[in-house]
Amino acid sequence: MPEFLTLLPPLEARQNLLDNFTPNLESETIDTQSALGRVTAGPVTAPFSLPSFARSTVDGFAVRAADTHGAGESLPAYLNNVGEVPMGGVPDFGIEATQCAVIHTGGMLPEGADGVVMIEYTQAAKAGEIEIMRAVGVGENILQVGEDVKERDVVIPAGSHLRPAEIGGLMALGIKEIATVRPPRVAILSSGDEVISPDEELNPGQVYDVNSYTLSALVQQHGGIPVQYGIVPDDAESLKAEAQSAKGTCDLVVITAGSSASTRDLTAGVIDSLGKPGVLVHGVNVRPGKPTILGVCDGVPMIGLPGNPVSALVIARLFVAQVIEAMLGLETPPITSSISATLSINLSSQAGREDWVPVQLQAGENGYVAEPVFGKSNLIFTLSRADGLVRIPPAANGLAAGDVVEVQLM
Repeated sequence: MPEFLTLLPPLEARQNLLDNFTPNLESETIDTQSALGRVTAGPVTAPFSLPSFARSTVDGFAVRAADTHGAGESLPAYLNNVGEVPMGGVPDFGIEATQCAVIHTGGMLPEGADGVVMIEYTQAAKAGEIEIMRAVGVGENILQVGEDVKERDVVIPAGSHLRPAEIGGLMALGIKEIATVRPPRVAILSSGDEVISPDEELNPGQVYDVNSYTLSALVQQHGGIPVQYGIVPDDAESLKAEAQSAKGTCDLVVITAGSSASTRDLTAGVIDSLGKPGVLVHGVNVRPGKPTILGVCDGVPMIGLPGNPVSALVIARLFVAQVIEAMLGLETPPITSSISATLSINLSSQAGREDWVPVQLQAGENGYVAEPVFGKSNLIFTLSRADGLVRIPPAANGLAAGDVVEVQLM
């Protein structure tokens, strides 16, 4: 087993973990309307071009562009109105020279028409005749066939996160079902003789379980399915039995508490006993969360988090979320929401260590101001009062008041 406090940088530690297991990207087909937040298991191709017919983007008159050349308010063109394009149908007439037809937004362009004059630039001259007061070019105010996508185009690559826009695009193509990656099941084990369920009555010396719920929410937020194994007693046999059961039914096992260097440190020993290669990392050069454990047991990633709620949640953002994304086959990591802000005070840091500091965002004269929220790592409301986290890189000795920092929103 690696010696505790052989501290690795977070990126190196995470890559070590990711390199030692192969995600099992199982596919399942689900209704498109239920696929928000899921990840595509394969590329999606267009069954037909979109738009599938030339259509108007405005209300106005379908025309032959050449018939409007030179038209203006002082010298309008005059065209004969030959009808109205039916919405949702195919016009049963065409447009010939010096002719036009009423068309509405989304209407199918009649044969012979190659432009649309907005209704604001027209007026009735006399019965059956329309005055055109602005010229249009060929294709103006028209969506052409395949302008959005062409038949057999790949519209959504494999490993793509489905957002509302993708759901709408799939339905526009009549794709009512889609193959997605099965969400990974993430086992969450919370240990500690002093920890009890919020369903129980709290007695002196006891604390309610926090980590099971914050971690479950984080797992859901990143596309996994949390499986709570409850609170495990602080003894090796109990923890090993529960972890072994979780390893057999889940894709990722997360254990909170028991990761500090003390006589009550059980997590590293249990992980090392559950399969090969066992513990890969025991200690990460990050604050909060230095006593983090990363391992793989017979192909199943195992992560031991500190028991303190703030440390557990910060480390879960750095490691649990990344493993879930790998298990979903995301080709491009999701964009992390962040905002620039000016740091309100000096922040010190130890060179060589990556620090994450909770901050509140406040309105300032020239944008947002990041105000650090100080608190011990066992105080969960330290994070609940924060709007985001500021990273102090390992190469820095800290950050100075007035520095512009990127705040990763929570």
